[in-house]
Amino acid sequence: MGRKGIESLVGVFVLLGFVAIFYLALKAANLASFNTGETYTLTAKFDNIGGLKVRAPVRSAGVTVGRVASITLDTRTYQGLVTLEIQKSIEFPADTSAKILTAGLLGDQYIGLEPGGDDKMLKSGDTIKMTQSAVVLENLIGQFLYNRAAEGPAEKK
Repeated sequence: MGRKGIESLVGVFVLLGFVAIFYLALKAANLASFNTGETYTLTAKFDNIGGLKVRAPVRSAGVTVGRVASITLDTRTYQGLVTLEIQKSIEFPADTSAKILTAGLLGDQYIGLEPGGDDKMLKSGDTIKMTQSAVVLENLIGQFLYNRAAEGPAEKK
């Protein structure tokens, strides 16, 4: 194999490296499964959104059905107002509930939708009424420590 053949192989190897880095960057930014299909918007209010971020997945039964479009503060109720973009081909019943869940113990947070049994479907612009806020690990640890301190020292037998 000549010098040009080796240089071509090195070039292909470097190109594959750039493609791999680009793919990893898209995955890290949560853009790898970018869907440009038609969507409709739903909103949900949460007391605490935890570490939820814009572009976080919206999942139902573990399947990604949309993305978080925006997160703002409702200045009237002081709750987190989350706008969801859901794929147009997927409809949810009007009594659907939304939860902020965590992928794994310390993973990224996402919205989980649990469909209800209503015959009426949510339309674009509707608000999901039943929501469950994020579980904040720091609050759980704080509650545990406070409860342990309130119990006092353990009695010896």
